[in-house]
Amino acid sequence: QVQLVESGGGLVQAGGSLRLSCAASGSITNANVMGWYRQGPASQRNIVATLVRGRDRVYGDSWKGRVTLSVDNAERTLYLQMNTLKSDDTGVYFCGLFSGDTGSWGQGTQITVSS
Repeated sequence: QVQLVESGGGLVQAGGSLRLSCAASGSITNANVMGWYRQGPASQRNIVATLVRGRDRVYGDSWKGRVTLSVDNAERTLYLQMNTLKSDDTGVYFCGLFSGDTGSWGQGTQITVSS
């Protein structure tokens, strides 16, 4: 099973930017879905941005225009550039990778946006 390690979270002022990284221990080129999710109040994980079959980018409605997903297959790393952050964006963000019947989650990274 692929291990995922997130980095790049932290404290940022409202209006600021962060870049999250998700490094995978194995190949990501065959993943059905790989992306970033934010944990909601009921511990559900809501889509921020996902890469479907290595080609199609899907962004959550509230994130469109504020985040950009990119991937470096050679480095096995998924990136999320987050701009114009708001205090409501505060939370824990997870990287996930799903392929066939298997899936992996990272440990999560905290983002705190101060107003």
